[in-house]
Amino acid sequence: MEVNTVAVVGAGTMGTGIAQVSCITGINVILADVTQAQADLGAAKIAANLDRLVAKQTIASADRDAALQRLTRGSGFDSLGSAEIVIEAVPEDPATKLRVVREIDAVAPEGAIIATNTSSISVTKLAAVTSRPDRFIGLHFFNPVPVMALVEVVRGLQTSDETHDEVHRLITRLGKTPINVKNSPGFVVNRILLPMLNEAFFVLAEGDAAAADIDDAMKLGCRHPMGPLALADLIGLDVLLSVMRTLHEEFGDPKYRPAPALGELVAAGYLGRKSGRGVYRY
Repeated sequence: MEVNTVAVVGAGTMGTGIAQVSCITGINVILADVTQAQADLGAAKIAANLDRLVAKQTIASADRDAALQRLTRGSGFDSLGSAEIVIEAVPEDPATKLRVVREIDAVAPEGAIIATNTSSISVTKLAAVTSRPDRFIGLHFFNPVPVMALVEVVRGLQTSDETHDEVHRLITRLGKTPINVKNSPGFVVNRILLPMLNEAFFVLAEGDAAAADIDDAMKLGCRHPMGPLALADLIGLDVLLSVMRTLHEEFGDPKYRPAPALGELVAAGYLGRKSGRGVYRY
């Protein structure tokens, strides 16, 4: 099946990124959120991002205009239209994802694929609440979506080969590199990366080094392009905490215990770049 229309549910950072790369590739996109105002705000962010690409001469103004013509906005789940695939991109909270997936399943066109952009939640568990578990799959895009090349394609226990192959072709068409991943907590990248970021908070709280020195140590000593604490701020400290809690719960292994200092920052509302303050101020 050739995908002509993608619906993205959730007009936040990840949803707008997925919508942007889809419409610039030539695919029609329906960007939906709880209210029309939220969907409109997401579309405005996409337009601003494309304007910056035009200013940098990365894309032509005609390509920007064509991409925006392919983008429509809607409120609620009744706006999903005739999409061949619906990508859920709501916050990384199990209860929220389960509710949204059920509602998408109730209104999505028959035969449409439902994909979840989750970074840690069980794809098998989410698929089980739908009437089409064989047409359900995980697509873990990375932030910022227009820049990051990787997409983890996560098969649930019920995902069919046909669904996997159709989604694999779509991700390649978007100019991304798909890797096939089993349904396991944290998948590949987050299971390896986020415990390292979490450990940086333990080091910081124990006073072994200042935040800037921890980041410089990993950049200069391990050739990381960004230090772990700065990267945590970019990802979102609330997202990091949520995934660490999921890993800890699913594996029952103390090595995944979230750093108390991380939880304290999140409790204070210091979520990183998106809130203007995390480990650093922005």
